Amino acid sequence: MHQVRSLTLFALLLPVSALAQTSRPLKHTPRPTVPAITAGDLETRLYIFADDSLQGRDVGAIGNLKATDYIATAARRMGLVPAGDSGTYFQTIPLKIRSLDTTSTFAVAGATLKLFADYVPVGRAALHNPALPIVYGGEVCDSVHALTPEQASGKFVVLTVPSWFRGRCGLHAAPPVKGAAAGALVVALDSLPPPFVDLLLRPDLFLDDPAGSPQPVLVLLINRAAAVKMFSVPLDQLRVGTAGATAAVNVRYNLQRVPYAARNVVGVVPGSDPKLKGEYVAIGAHSDHIGFIPRPVDHDSVRIWNHIVRPEGDDDATKQATADEQAHVNTVLAAFRAKHPGVGRPDSINNGADDDGSGSVAALEIAERIASLQHKPKRSILFVWHTGEERGYFGSRFFTDHPTVSRDSIVAQLQLDMVGRGGAEDETGRTKGGAPLHGGPSYLQLIGSRRGSTELGDLVERVNTVGGHKLTFDYAIDSDGNPSQLYCRSDQYEYARHGIPVTFFSTGLHSDYHQVSDEPEYIDYAHMARVASLVEDVILHVADLDHRVVVDHPKPPLDAPCSQ
Repeated sequence: MHQVRSLTLFALLLPVSALAQTSRPLKHTPRPTVPAITAGDLETRLYIFADDSLQGRDVGAIGNLKATDYIATAARRMGLVPAGDSGTYFQTIPLKIRSLDTTSTFAVAGATLKLFADYVPVGRAALHNPALPIVYGGEVCDSVHALTPEQASGKFVVLTVPSWFRGRCGLHAAPPVKGAAAGALVVALDSLPPPFVDLLLRPDLFLDDPAGSPQPVLVLLINRAAAVKMFSVPLDQLRVGTAGATAAVNVRYNLQRVPYAARNVVGVVPGSDPKLKGEYVAIGAHSDHIGFIPRPVDHDSVRIWNHIVRPEGDDDATKQATADEQAHVNTVLAAFRAKHPGVGRPDSINNGADDDGSGSVAALEIAERIASLQHKPKRSILFVWHTGEERGYFGSRFFTDHPTVSRDSIVAQLQLDMVGRGGAEDETGRTKGGAPLHGGPSYLQLIGSRRGSTELGDLVERVNTVGGHKLTFDYAIDSDGNPSQLYCRSDQYEYARHGIPVTFFSTGLHSDYHQVSDEPEYIDYAHMARVASLVEDVILHVADLDHRVVVDHPKPPLDAPCSQ
């Protein structure tokens, strides 16, 4: 799950055993899998898929290449029909690394501004124009007093930042960017904060796919002293539409391919009905995770500290321990050390067992089950293991923009992302009002199940009941306006933006989310098997309907930012 909050009394009362111990070993001896969906199969698969040798499966790195090889090998053994590029299981996505060319230049009225001191690129789009007119576009968050697209077109638009600005609106909300009419956008600040500059200087990954993505707009952050040079009147006297000087812009980026191919894995179980086999029920998970950290940390200390102080892991990244919380951490850690004297566990690998190793191997388990059926469902089943979800939904964006089957033939998409936890000790999220949510023996979050199709949401409920799965659905995280925005944070949204009904299945967040402690030993495999069995049952019901799932909600604007 892609990353884009207070400790509860519940967490403080947990026993030491719930915080740092497990009955499962660090390693697991693989066993042959069987056609049925079983906890044993899931355990075998996940210990392989989330092993240290895959180095956290970061997209474009050797570990993710190994992960996609593992999935493709399993798909071939199961008999899935390859549905990637050129008769293979792989759809290679054009992922590249982009870094700023520090010889880039920017001058105003003949005066050269200094890179990093006077300005720094934000939007990471190249631009060369020796004579670009400058115009004032108002304040960055003001959509009322804004330039028209005609006024902004072909110009360098300067937006000032109001004194009350604290990130309440992003640069994407700026009028010229929304209209995609400006040749470039400049935001004036009092000064350029060094940590922010350092962040912008880091190389970043991007999808080099002009056909599938809107063309980016160059965004520069400049200091106020540089902005003053652009106009003949003081900044506080400017009115929207005021013309300024002429800029000479030559901002360049160096591009290179990622070291190892970034690949979606795509396979199909063909349907049995001659009339309906050309339609697909899609199931997805993401194969990538966030790699490793530069320096090892103590695994058990981190796990105890996060469980007490940051019960939602990386979603609580800004939280610091109170004095009482730190005292509780010290007590629990001392008790753990007393029970495990001399045992240290340095760890630097973000294994991603739950995120999203759990979804990836659950999809494999479902694929093996459906491929083994003597009587196949009427519609075909499309399995897509996307890559690059953690870095910006690269794989699912590319697949839905360049599907290897007709996009209109996909009747629904079911997403599995983090389906291996959800116990009572896990804080799985928060309600819209900020109340903590916790899992339980039958816990499962459903996200987006009725946002595109009421029928799909009703069908999932009916299958759960009639099929005897007896899972307890939590819809709180799917509420409109929930600050976690989880509907927007996994691959299913890339399908939803094309009007395809989706359901995102998850057991929710927890204190090991995006941490080195997200390991196979902490997964509830029996519960994970129940979730996978439900999803398999839903797939078969959707595939055997005598009609396509009815879409009764409008699809969102195709390239607008997702908002829950």
